[in-house]
Parts: sequence; structure tokens; C-alpha cells
Amino acid sequence: MQEIDTLRIEGGAVALGADDASPRFSWTLRAGSEPVTAVEFEAQGDDGETRSTGRIPSTALRMYWPFAPLESRERVAVRVRVWGASGQSDWSAPFDYEVGLLEPSDWVADFVSPSPSSDETLPRPAHYVRADLDVSAPIASARLYVTAHGMFEARLNGAPVSDELFAPGWSSYEHRLRYRTYDVTDALRAGANTLGAIVADGWYRGKLGFNGGVRDVYGPDVALLAQLEVTDTAGVRQIVDLSDAWRTATGAIVAAGLYEGEHHDARLEPRGWDSPGFDDSAWRRPVVLPRSEQTATLVAPTGPPVRVIESITPVSVIRRPNGRLRLDFGQNISGRLRIRVSGEAGRTVVLHHAEVLDGEELAVTPLRGAPSIDRYVLAGGGSETWAPRFTFHGFRYAELENWPGDVRAGDVVAEVVHSDMVRTGWFSSSNPMLDRLHENVVWSMRDNFVDLPTDCPQRDERLGWTGDIQVFGPTAAFLYDVTPTLRGWLRDVAVEQEALGTVPNFVPWVECGFPLEPAAAWGDVAVILPWVLYERTGDERLLAEQYPSMCAWVEQVHALTGGTGLWDEGFQLGDWLDPAAPPERPDASRTDARLVATAYHARTARILERVAGLLGRDDDAQRYRLMADRATTAFRSEFVSANGRVVSDTETALSLALVFDLLADDAQRDRAGRRLVELVVDGGHVIRTGFVGTPILCEALALAGAVDTAYHLLAQTDCPSWLYPITMGATTIWERWDSMLPDGSINPGEMTSFNHYSLGAVAEFLHSRVGGLRPTSPGYETFEVAPLPGGGLESCAVAHESPFGRISVAWSRAGETLTLDVSVPPGTRAEVLVPGADEAVAVGPGEHRFDTVFRDARHDPQPVRRINIHNPEESLDGAA
Repeated sequence: MQEIDTLRIEGGAVALGADDASPRFSWTLRAGSEPVTAVEFEAQGDDGETRSTGRIPSTALRMYWPFAPLESRERVAVRVRVWGASGQSDWSAPFDYEVGLLEPSDWVADFVSPSPSSDETLPRPAHYVRADLDVSAPIASARLYVTAHGMFEARLNGAPVSDELFAPGWSSYEHRLRYRTYDVTDALRAGANTLGAIVADGWYRGKLGFNGGVRDVYGPDVALLAQLEVTDTAGVRQIVDLSDAWRTATGAIVAAGLYEGEHHDARLEPRGWDSPGFDDSAWRRPVVLPRSEQTATLVAPTGPPVRVIESITPVSVIRRPNGRLRLDFGQNISGRLRIRVSGEAGRTVVLHHAEVLDGEELAVTPLRGAPSIDRYVLAGGGSETWAPRFTFHGFRYAELENWPGDVRAGDVVAEVVHSDMVRTGWFSSSNPMLDRLHENVVWSMRDNFVDLPTDCPQRDERLGWTGDIQVFGPTAAFLYDVTPTLRGWLRDVAVEQEALGTVPNFVPWVECGFPLEPAAAWGDVAVILPWVLYERTGDERLLAEQYPSMCAWVEQVHALTGGTGLWDEGFQLGDWLDPAAPPERPDASRTDARLVATAYHARTARILERVAGLLGRDDDAQRYRLMADRATTAFRSEFVSANGRVVSDTETALSLALVFDLLADDAQRDRAGRRLVELVVDGGHVIRTGFVGTPILCEALALAGAVDTAYHLLAQTDCPSWLYPITMGATTIWERWDSMLPDGSINPGEMTSFNHYSLGAVAEFLHSRVGGLRPTSPGYETFEVAPLPGGGLESCAVAHESPFGRISVAWSRAGETLTLDVSVPPGTRAEVLVPGADEAVAVGPGEHRFDTVFRDARHDPQPVRRINIHNPEESLDGAA
């Protein structure tokens, strides 16, 4: 019998105020449901009209909007039912979907600016704006469409209209300015109402970037655009005219900066300012900035907002000799402190933040130009609760300066702040350190998805580095439903690329001293990330949307090679942060940057060939096939010997050749694989790869049949290794393997972050090789289960919430018996390769168990015996 579990807008995209007039819906079936043979999709509008597909033959569990595209403001309740061999299901629970303002003509309101120039004292204060209005007719629905130059918190009748933070988020403001849609039906009252907002600099005109940073990147003003629309019970919609109603003043937020922190003087709070009856006669009129004079297109967001996701209580509180109270929250996070404090009026409590300790003190040097200090001035008269609105920090430790008395339970909590994404992937094993590594990867991802994918959440940077998400994309797409968030970011990549002439190394682009030049592995995000998201979702529209950007990048690189396929000139970052590189030259890798560049050109041209074929662009597919062939030939001619030796003779060079399939034949691949093992063993099983090589090193070893070597590398605790930071107490992934030195001191280099997810891309190996789960068709409609036990692991489990439902794989060993359990959701099929078996077994939906005899065996190619001059009897792996 058929039973529908969940109907949803696919990808967890925005469902209120959406930008997609023809969305894609998907639904999952309850376990035990039969294969689908037919589907009926129905949508009911606010006007009572019902549209239906009728019963249509289909085996699908997803459907693009089957009717005419929705129009601005249109709201529908959709539901679906399906048929199987035994009959039909009940209708699913309805899903409400509402489109935002799709056309420029939908906008009537103008921007109002409480601060049209940037000559205020730095860091600048936040500004309060308010407008009184009357509502007479009975209200059926009300929507507030709002955005800002800067960050805003919108309020109505004394309360915030949403729990989101940092709205409208950070986009390429000069091209695309997001707005938010709020349902304020229940907050409006008959009669007098007050709409208010607090607006701060945020990313729009606040300090951004490194090398001292820059301000006023997008303009000199902060401004609010708010359009309130009320529909009465007769169906008449009115856009409330607020043009003459706005008034503005400053208030309690004396200063607010993303890097600097927030200074809040509770004595200056204008009580009741956002409610009817407040006397605003001393407030002034804001300056009107006509919307028609702004360059950016107003766009609805594709992804979820930033919110407080969880709260953490301190694991220890100690009083320092200087009188400060130090709190250790046990976890490095992105977020803020929420305090509850009582004291005399005028007392200033100062909140300091740091990721780690440097000896006995907070390690603030790694923050560089981001002081990360919040200040709260008490109003007095009782208990006060406060958290900053317009800043966030990367920290595990906090110190409270000038705190009255002791900290009681509940007085201070750390609030974890990031985009409200849906968790979709999990991993666990019998090795606690491996589990901690995976947990660190998850935390670093969370901490660096504060509206867009950033490098770090703590220092004077926090930028959308393209290379980081390029290497981390597969891991991110397994752990969380990132497609909605990254879809919007990729649109920014495309508009920045068109405006700047290349894919910049971080998006949104900020002119802060970094070269604006195309760089392999960074610019390749324009091709690789859309492809990864397509593989995980099966949504071809994402490829179609990004196709011009993908083509522009590959064509640009093709031109830079002079049509030869060999990218051997110009700026490159190469295998960034190779451990052997000098601290002052993180680009000085042992691997030839031209090899890296040419390998990536071959890779992205090959992907684009496939994309063009999928989109029915056959002529393009032929062009990009020839381009990929030419780059591959150039790679082999320039960097590979006939017997499979690769120029640079490094783990990164060999890994690129193997994983990107750039070698000519099995003999070359075998030789490259054996040489890779030699290098890893010769290096003592520590990491000797940089930004490009590290994410694919274990995968390259697996392709070479060297599973034991990969596990040995994973299990290494000496520096540099994935587990070394864990031995030093890390709860996130570090930027450098030695961000903290073995003696506990901090690496003195200027690039010393304790929260970068990029080197955590190894988690993809944990999911796909240790756990054995990887998609074989887009969206996991078919997938492979082929775990590779080893490394002394007794058990491993992975799970992923696919578009069709949860897939789970678990294996465990008892003596020489290995048990493999696989859960296959309805609508999918799996190819299961039991460890030790020669052929895969095809299985359909349901629960499956396999038992087999499995003995530990050395999978590695036998290393070449080499004489060590210090010990002539020592072989390559150290065995006598």
C-alpha cells in the first residue's frame, strides 16, 4: 500500500516570498510502500481555484511545477497522491508555497536613509526608524517585504517580525540585493500600528577584508526599504503608503561592526519606540533614496536565513588574577554571548572572545584586525538580558570584564549562529578520534555558513573564498542541504564574474589588496560546484542557470592556454599551504602550480562537456570534449613520463593525475599509484600536501588499491596530520596543521585560524570509502554501497537524507565475520559490493543484511625496496 511521508519544496528552498515561479516538489514514501506507477498533483489557490494534473503514469517522486508559472504574490496549497500495484495513497498533507515580488514594477516604496553619508564616528552606531500607520478594514493577510543597505531587524508593534539575524544577508550588493518576506498578518491590529526597524552598517558599509580592511564598499549610506501590503477579507490588496510616516533617531546601539563588536548602552534605549503612542516629535525625517536610482536588482533569497541554532553553557568558569571571569564553552563556534546581568546603572561589562588560549591569556593575535569585543552598559534597576544584534564572533573562550559578582548558572550562554540549514549526513565509527575528526568537520562547516560559505568566522576576513567551497563542496552537500544557500551564492559568482571579467578568488568581491586574477582550483568553483550540487539533487535547472558562467570560465582558461590546453602562465595559488612552504610564502608549494592549473582545466572542461550534453547542447559538448582532450594531452605531454612518473614527484601531483583521470593507461595508473604509496610511506604517513592535494589524497590512495596506506594516513597523530589537532584539543578544523605548535604555543604566522573547513574535505572519504556510500545517478536515485574496511576499525555507519528518503549503511566486524546492513528508501536502487566480493549485488527498497568472511589483508602495492644509507637493511616501510 502507498503512503506518502513528506511533501516538500525540493532542496529546502524558501517557501514564503520565493523567487521560483515554477518550483520543483518532491515527496518521500513510507517504508514498505510499493513502487509508484502513477501520480496526481494538485494546487489550490487563494481564489479557491484548483488545478490538477489528473492521474498521470509516472514512477517519479518529484515533479516540476506542472502548470503555468506562478505570478508575483501568488500563493498555493499543493498536495500529491500516488498509485501502486495495490491502489492509491491518501493525499499528502498540503504544502503552502508563496511567490515573492518577481517584477520591478511590483515595488512602490523607496529607500529611506537615516544615515546617507559615512562621516559618523567609527565604528558607527545603529539607527532606529519607525512609522505609525492605521489599519481599518478586517485583515485577511499582510506581508512585509523589506531589505536594507546594511543589516536590519524589522519590528512591528513592539516585537521583532522574525527570529532571523543579519538580514538581508550578504550578496553582491551592487548587482543583487536580497529582500525578505514576512507574514505579519497576526501582528497587525485593527487601528493604530507601528512598523519599526534597527539598521546597522553590516557588510554594506562596515569594515571588510584584510590588509587593514576597507569600508563603504557598496555605498556611504545605510537605508531601509519596507513595503507593507495588506489584503482585506474582500480580497482587496492595499500597499500601505508610509512615505511621509518615517522618522529616525539613534538609540542604545552606540557602535556596531562585524569585526569590531557591538557597544550597547541600555540607558539610551528609547522605550516603546516601536509601538503606537510613542512621542517621536524629536525624531527627524530620514532622507529618501529613490529606488529607481539604485543599481541592484531586488531578488528573493534562495536559502534559509541565519538564526540562533543552539545555545551552549560553559564547561568551566574561573576568575583570573586580573579580575576577569574566563568562560570555556568546550566548543569553538561562530556566534555571540547572551548575558543576564544585574548591577548599577552605567556599569560597562566588556565581553572578550578568542578561539584558543596562548599560555595563560586569550589568543587574540590570530584575530588580526578584528578586536571582537562587545560592551554592554547597564541601565540599572534589575535583571537585564542582552545579546548583540549586528555582530558575531568565532570563539570557544570568553572573558567578562567588570562583571558584577560571580556568574551564576544561566547568566551567560554562547549562542551558535549560522544559516538554518537542514542536516542530511552522519558518520560514526569505532574510533573515537575519527569520530571527533568528523564532528570537527561538521562544526567548521556550521561556523562558516553564516549566510554564505566563508573561510573563517573570527579574524578580519570571513570572505566567500571560492577555493574553499570548491574542495569542500562534496562534503558540504553530504552533511547538509546546502543547495538553496549555494544556489544564491553561485548567482553572485556569475554576476561578479561577468562584471569583473573573471571568477574572483572570493565572492562577494572586496578590493582589499588581493590580486583580481584567474586562479586554478579557485575559479574552477564556477564549474565544479554546480556539478556537485546536480549530482546530489538531480536538478538540471541549476546547471542550466549556471551554464553561461561555467562556459565563461572554461573559455577564459582555454584562451589563457593559447588554445594548447597547457595553462603555464599567469597568477596561481597552486597547492596553497603545502606544509613545506615557507610561512611567508604559502603559495610556494613543492608541486608545480602549472601542473595544478592544467589538471584543473582538463577537469572542468570534461565536466562541462557532460553538462552541455545533458542540456542538449550537442555542438557545445563536442567543443568542450575537444578542449578537455587537448588539456589532458597537454598534461600528459608536459608533466607525465611514459612509465607514469609525474613532474614534481609529489603526493599532490600524483593524486591529481589519478583522481582527475589524466593518465593514459592502466600501466601509467599502476606506476603512479605505486609511486604515491612510496611517497606517503617515505614521508612517515604525515600530510605533505596543500590545499589542492589534501582533499583528494586518500581517494587517490584508494584508487591505487592502497587502502591500508590511506587508513595509516588517517590515523596519524604526528604533525602534520588530521588527528594531530585533536591531540591538541581542537574542536574544529584548523587552517594550518600547526596552527598550534606541539608545545601549546600559537603559530606566529599571520594566517593562523582555528576554524577553516577546507582541510576537512577528507570527510568525503569517510562517507564514500570508509562508509562506502556514493551516488551513481543524480539525486541518489541509484547509489553504490562499497565500504572499504580497514585501519583497525571494528564498525562504521553512515547515513544520508537523500531526496528520496534516508539511506543508511552500517558495517561491523566480529572476528572474521563482517556484517553489512543497508537501508534503501522507496524509489531508489543500490549496487552493493560486499567487502571481499568480486561482483556487486543489485537491491531495491527495504532493509538488507549481508554476512561475509573478511580477513585483514594488505591492499597496498608492495613498495619498492630501497636501501637506506643509515641502515642498509631497512626497507621502504621501515621493516627490517
